[in-house]
Amino acid sequence: MEYASFEDFQQLDIRVGTIVHAEPFLGANKPAYKLTIDLGALGKRTSSAQITALYALNDLINRQVLVVANFPTKRIAGFKSEVLVLGVVNSEKEVVLLKPESAVPNGSVVR
Repeated sequence: MEYASFEDFQQLDIRVGTIVHAEPFLGANKPAYKLTIDLGALGKRTSSAQITALYALNDLINRQVLVVANFPTKRIAGFKSEVLVLGVVNSEKEVVLLKPESAVPNGSVVR
């Protein structure tokens, strides 16, 4: 394992946002959703997420998630993915989304 410095961590802008729209990502190579996430003062951002194994579209709406907000925009099958939604991989190799323990304002910064 390579260690990161505290300064490396401080360069990441990790925020809380609420998923306000989700739809199937039909053009993706692997099953995925297109998400729109409300980040408060930062506005709404889009993301592609391979989370179809554990989450139905209806279960995602109004769910708070953690995102890295300051990665460069990435084009995935023509779709603009502006933030990286954070999750962990379980023993079945499925992504489990990270979320705050209780509701917090959209755009809240992880420290």
